[in-house]
Amino acid sequence: MIAKKRYAAPFILWIIAGTVIPLISIAYYGFTSRDGSFTFANIAAMFRHDHMQALGLSLLLAFISTLICLIIAFPMAMVLRESKYGKQGFLIFVIILPMWMNFLLRTMAWQVLLERQGVINSLLGLFGLPRQEMMNTPGAIVLGMVYDFLPFMILPIYNTVSKIDNHLIEAAYDLGATKLGTYTKIILPLSVPGIVSGITMVFIPALTTFVISNMLGGGKINLIGNIIEQEFTVNSNWYLGSGLSLVMMVFIILSMLLLRKFDKTGGENLI
Repeated sequence: MIAKKRYAAPFILWIIAGTVIPLISIAYYGFTSRDGSFTFANIAAMFRHDHMQALGLSLLLAFISTLICLIIAFPMAMVLRESKYGKQGFLIFVIILPMWMNFLLRTMAWQVLLERQGVINSLLGLFGLPRQEMMNTPGAIVLGMVYDFLPFMILPIYNTVSKIDNHLIEAAYDLGATKLGTYTKIILPLSVPGIVSGITMVFIPALTTFVISNMLGGGKINLIGNIIEQEFTVNSNWYLGSGLSLVMMVFIILSMLLLRKFDKTGGENLI
């Protein structure tokens, strides 16, 4: 038993250094004013009009991005499940291949594609179509989020649907279920754990991102992640930045608990 605890020591030290100490630091600054006194002002600052507006836009874009990822990912996961083993491995490789590239480079590639003199507008010009203003728009940010986070939706769902016993599906068909009925009564309920994991892995980074909105929004569209990042790096106001971060942390934890509730009840539909 003692030997096992020794093996866990590096992990515990890593958690303390990489998680516990930073969280304590954020909590300290979040409840402290510039003069060192205790305050709730940094927490209450989230309810300022500009911060609430940025939070609302962040929630909207994160929700849209997550929904688009889910709509694309579920059919893709089913295709992977039904494909032959060799083809299956190749398709998974294609899905994760972009993740091997640097995150900033992937986002910069979309700048090249979407800017006014970019690839997409050049192709539109060849067909005599007017150039479109695609950069510095919410649509560009959503597109960047979907592209960057889509694999995190596909892989958990695929991992879940690949474990569904084929005998359950065959039994549903034998009992007269239609293809749609089989999907809604068998496959979809059993896929809930993967769907919940995928939503968590997409919605949370989409909600807190600032790099994608900086690069594809041109600094003209402020999400809550941008405001927090600016407080730390531009305004050097660690106190306000930490207070906003704490509110977002609580919000994210509540979101995860809500999603976890759906995960627990997902399989009950089959009973």
